[in-house]
Amino acid sequence: MYAMVEIGGQTHKAEKGSEFLVNLMKEEKGSVVDFNNVIMLSDNGTTEIGAPYLSASVKVEIVEPIVKGKKLTVFKYKNKTNYHVRTGHRQKYTLIKIVDISK
Repeated sequence: MYAMVEIGGQTHKAEKGSEFLVNLMKEEKGSVVDFNNVIMLSDNGTTEIGAPYLSASVKVEIVEPIVKGKKLTVFKYKNKTNYHVRTGHRQKYTLIKIVDISK
């Protein structure tokens, strides 16, 4: 059984026991959060698609509240003007684990 769920404006495939990174959330480590924005639900070959959402929920547990992503280098350059700026960015994420998917 898996579900397509919308978390923080992004769509993720949620299977029981799977872990993935989502945009930074304010919850603490170990807390359980319930998401009701289920777009699609598939169970033993039967698929339900919402218009836009289904009446199902996905329970997730916060494994790690703040995880730093890969560092990106931003380089700005303009020709013939001696202008070049090098900066970096490192996005913060939350690591979550799917606890339960219910209809």
